[in-house]
Amino acid sequence: MGGIDQDATGEAGETGTVLWSPPADVADRTRVGDYLRWLREHRGRDFAGYAELYDWSVTDLPGFWSSVWEYFDLTPGVPAGPALAEDRMPGARWFPEARLNYAQRVLAMPGMADDDLAVIGRSQSRGPVELTVAQLRDQVARARAGLLRLGVGKGDRVAAYLPNVPETVVLMLAAASLGAVFSSCAPEFGTRSVCDRWQQIEPSVLVAVDGYRYGSKAIDRTAEVAAIRAALPSVRHTVVLSCLDGVAPVPEALSWQEFTAEAGPLEFEQVGFDHPLYVLYSSGTTGLPKPIVHGHGGILLEHVKSHALHADLGPGDRFFWFSTTGWMMWNYLVSAPAVGAAIVLYDGNPGHPDLGALWRLAAETGVTFFGTSAPFLLSCRKAELVPKELADLGRIRGVGSTGAPLPPEGFRWVYDKVGADVLLSSFSGGTDVCTGFVGGSPLLPVYEGEISGRCLGCAVESFDANGTPQRDRLGELVITRPMPSMPVGFWGDTDGSRYRDAYFSVFPGVWRHGDWITITSRGTCLITGRSDATLNRGGVRLGTAEFYSVVEGLPQVADSVVVHLEDDEGGAGELLLFVVPAEGVELDDELRRTINTALRSNLSPRHVPDAIYQVPAVPHTLSAKKLEVPVKRILTGTPADSAAAKGALANPESLSAFEQLARERQG
Repeated sequence: MGGIDQDATGEAGETGTVLWSPPADVADRTRVGDYLRWLREHRGRDFAGYAELYDWSVTDLPGFWSSVWEYFDLTPGVPAGPALAEDRMPGARWFPEARLNYAQRVLAMPGMADDDLAVIGRSQSRGPVELTVAQLRDQVARARAGLLRLGVGKGDRVAAYLPNVPETVVLMLAAASLGAVFSSCAPEFGTRSVCDRWQQIEPSVLVAVDGYRYGSKAIDRTAEVAAIRAALPSVRHTVVLSCLDGVAPVPEALSWQEFTAEAGPLEFEQVGFDHPLYVLYSSGTTGLPKPIVHGHGGILLEHVKSHALHADLGPGDRFFWFSTTGWMMWNYLVSAPAVGAAIVLYDGNPGHPDLGALWRLAAETGVTFFGTSAPFLLSCRKAELVPKELADLGRIRGVGSTGAPLPPEGFRWVYDKVGADVLLSSFSGGTDVCTGFVGGSPLLPVYEGEISGRCLGCAVESFDANGTPQRDRLGELVITRPMPSMPVGFWGDTDGSRYRDAYFSVFPGVWRHGDWITITSRGTCLITGRSDATLNRGGVRLGTAEFYSVVEGLPQVADSVVVHLEDDEGGAGELLLFVVPAEGVELDDELRRTINTALRSNLSPRHVPDAIYQVPAVPHTLSAKKLEVPVKRILTGTPADSAAAKGALANPESLSAFEQLARERQG
């Protein structure tokens, strides 16, 4: 394998191959280059390269974040005031004097003309929907007027049970314009999962879809809409967006057409920096989802920085990231007009009619930045897809990957089969901050199998067990300085105890994120799995991502999940690997030997599992993340209904095999 080699001690060596390097004129052709010139001219700051810029961005927090505010002119003609009133975690107070509105800046769409396309929607449920800049503003004004007629005001909650379509963007911006609080769940979420989320925030308006198509399958959601509404006594009004023919109407509901029928002024409630914009949720796979409140100012400031200075987005760009409305990447995607980029939305099965669908979509819609998940890229590789031969991808300058670590072979595939000149940004962050901590930059080279660097303004460190920063060794991913997009708090957590316990209980005053990270001496990063899914063999911590890269790289294996069951008496415990064989393949002793040999030779003898089992499916969240912790809990005796919230799973039936194995092991 390429990338960072880790031996049994956890030490890392620099072995990655450079797959892409910044061109000589990178400072002249990128937004971060223009920002560096602006810093020289307006702040007297001169940085030799990314490393110096990064160091300044995490040591002089007020200087850096106020420069971002001024460079992007977030509140024209209105001073922002001091940047950081209280520099502490938790409890940092950013821009305490500022007044702004997230929707106002997104709809300003700097550098775009009224007749430019702003939102390009494609769906398997209906025909194309496209909105120009002027049309998007008009639709938001109409939805805003509709919300006002329904009695929605500042601080009220608006819930969206909607797919990734333009109407969802319109609704979110309309709610934000009023200072109302938005929250979305994808319509593939089960009733229980939706209610677990929204009963906590008590929305007054529910906007829902009547159904959708996933590939060739039509899925009626009217029964779920009725059940959700019945479980939410706070809901006073329901609006239904119709996407399926032949389904029964939802009683006592307005249609989307009625809701947006009347024109109204496009005005914006000016709110404080921390005023709630939307509520996102932790996965909720092992308990009640945490309702994470994000503020207008923090999200706007972080997203303009990330989109422009890292993804190099601006006027003329078309930004795509495959997501549903139940994943933070949707919220991240729809901020792109704030830097002048149009957004491309896709609603449906990304593998229908085949894995080339999204690549053809990118060519058809003129995508310049193509964002997806690491599992999708690896699936394309495994299917021997060659996207650059399927469609004209010449406009794509950037490829983004997140959701899971992208292994070296994924990097090589992108440069071989998508484009040799694209900037590949492997990106890792979380719902908790609605952005990435580590990712790519036009100023940084791309090393095979490695994330290019730490993001500007994100003071990322790798802590050892004693809370000491380290290099070239696996440790806990922590954030040592405040970020503007850290949560305002958790909804209903009046004393902040739940929030403090979630992030600050291990290292006081330092955010512990829950991932394993290695930061190399040259500044690149590797994320190797969740620290709460620790694999500990003889005192050595192993990252799950390494297992999956090797095991799923075998043509005989379609999917896998690995867990470590500790020994209460201090022994080595058991390392158990579960595999879903490829179609037509059965797990036999020969395949077990092949897997063990691959793990031993590519990783280490410590990675060889004690047992390998065949399962019909690996449990995944709706955003495609593997569920190691619930599997581990089931195998140690926790009932499946308690170990995982099945409504938050893409395939809840997958838990049955683990329940059966747990019974056999206990029996």
